Amino acid sequence: MKAPDWFKRSEPRSKEEKQARKAIKEADARVAMAEHEKAAEAFANNRERMKALRLAREAGEGTPPKRD
Repeated sequence: MKAPDWFKRSEPRSKEEKQARKAIKEADARVAMAEHEKAAEAFANNRERMKALRLAREAGEGTPPKRD
């Protein structure tokens, strides 16, 4: 199956354009990885906090404050 004409580029990309697109792509990847790492760290911290609360509750060492 042949691609439609509107899908094709009219002229090939220049070397500078390729380099610029690559730099943008790499920058976007760095931002995405930073966001992912931040979310993963927040998840791990929350998991540890919840685990500590659960273990304290199970051990009867204290009860967390009730939410109304």
